[in-house]
Amino acid sequence: MAQVIWQHLGGGHWQADSAGSKPSGYVHPLALQAIEELGLSTDGLTSKTIEPFLDRDITLAVTVCDNAREACPVLPGVAETLHWPFEDPADATGSDEEKMKIFRRVRDEIRTTIAGYLKVE
Repeated sequence: MAQVIWQHLGGGHWQADSAGSKPSGYVHPLALQAIEELGLSTDGLTSKTIEPFLDRDITLAVTVCDNAREACPVLPGVAETLHWPFEDPADATGSDEEKMKIFRRVRDEIRTTIAGYLKVE
């Protein structure tokens, strides 16, 4: 969700990519739904590993949950690293509607945090 929101709020001034230390192999359907509810495209989103990014110069790396922070390898080409400890909505339990409430809340927290960082509305 953060990748799409960052791309949108960045207005073409940022290239955002999402990758994980232990990717699931798919993008969670409720994450896709949460993004689409904002009117944003989910075309081409995939679950990616962090390895292709290890030898790149990166302006900013953001870890978005505590298990990612702990599992994330040191990225030698990163100018700045931030940790934003959002709840992992994929861990939500209950009915799909109960889970969706968590995805929406985390999506909105991510949006607010990115907007604050980028100083946009």
